[in-house]
Amino acid sequence: MSENIPEPVASFVAGVNEHDERAFLDAFTEDGVVDDWGREFQGREAIKRWSDKEFIGARGVLTPRSVEITDDGVTVIGDWRSEYANGLSSFAFTVDGDRIARMTIREG
Repeated sequence: MSENIPEPVASFVAGVNEHDERAFLDAFTEDGVVDDWGREFQGREAIKRWSDKEFIGARGVLTPRSVEITDDGVTVIGDWRSEYANGLSSFAFTVDGDRIARMTIREG
């Protein structure tokens, strides 16, 4: 499934699954946003603080189940497993050039 995910989202997923904080943060634009079930974290510092507890710091692994590519972005539905939360989740990405401008997480 990972082979169907376009860049930069494919590298983002690989970085997350390798627990590579640098790759995770570098995937975002400087003013990128994570919308985690309505809680928004803007900018790399805010994203890092969130991730330290709930994403990379929670040793999360995303196993993609499906990918949808539209003019608006890329949505990955996947099984999320971590020390913080687990379950089928939707990760919708808005891409700006070679970086992620926004990642929205909802129920898959």
